[in-house]
Amino acid sequence: MAQRPHADLVIERTHATGDLSALTSSWRRSAVKHGLDPAAHTRADRLDGAALARRRQRLDGFLHVAAPQLDALYRLVCPTGCSVLLTDACGIVLDRRVAEGDAAAFDDWDLAPGADWSESAQGTNGIGTCLAEGRQVIIHRDEHFLSRNTAMSCLDAPIHGPDGQMIAALDVSSARADQTGPMNALIGAMVGQTARQIEAAYFRAAFVGARFVVAGDSGEALVAVDRDDLAIGATRDARRALGLPRQGALKPRPLADLIGRDDEMRGLDRAERAALMRALSRADGNVSAAARALGVGRATLYRKMARLGLLARAGDGPCLSDETVGPANRPGAN
Repeated sequence: MAQRPHADLVIERTHATGDLSALTSSWRRSAVKHGLDPAAHTRADRLDGAALARRRQRLDGFLHVAAPQLDALYRLVCPTGCSVLLTDACGIVLDRRVAEGDAAAFDDWDLAPGADWSESAQGTNGIGTCLAEGRQVIIHRDEHFLSRNTAMSCLDAPIHGPDGQMIAALDVSSARADQTGPMNALIGAMVGQTARQIEAAYFRAAFVGARFVVAGDSGEALVAVDRDDLAIGATRDARRALGLPRQGALKPRPLADLIGRDDEMRGLDRAERAALMRALSRADGNVSAAARALGVGRATLYRKMARLGLLARAGDGPCLSDETVGPANRPGAN
């Protein structure tokens, strides 16, 4: 009976026609779409060991990349008695970090590997609602749909794969009665940042051999570029910053076109200039060494540099070495 007041409030708000808040929308999904009873004492379903192992195997590479970030986040939040969980896109808990002394308590709350925390199974909760709405959420205590979950605070952020599809949720949960709004906001910021770091790390692992260009305000807004200077992939943050489709494989396109670089040169001139810049950079500005690497004479290289506007960089610093100022190295010497 002690749980009925919360259940009554949930039922009342799900039937309130004028309440358009995000929380009430989630409560309505839980009650109407999923047919859940806020007063139910149903425990979360858990996969057996074999089924959980198969789930983990499907995301083995992702879990390997995410593990160091989970460890780092756990070290930050463990003094507050929180657990760190990672789920798949269906809300099944795949991995957990928790203090040994707190493990039994979190097991009792079903915050354990194999547990199903989808919104369809548990109603409004951090993991399930984060995945259902595709956004970062904080579900604090009596914001949960089920009365049995109202002792918890859950802070979650979605994680997207290299193709922009949501593949996981990162969760920090606490059952402390003194968990405050400001503390939730602080931990929530850590969760969001860690989720973006995992996205970026998994993105880098997916494009082995590519180089990466930051295309936004955050270090996680990455574009993968191949050896032909074609952009072949972009993280969720980069897709947002560049106005690209949020999901799906990225159609290869010139990096300069993608980032809107204003460049008077077109076609082969641009490619040739890039090749000369790479050769000069690898030779630390030594023109003779760059010419040898390109298989041309110094005079030929000078003429190309002059045509492409690279000689003007000689006074900018270390682009050209002292060797280039001697009479033997001036145009016409070869």
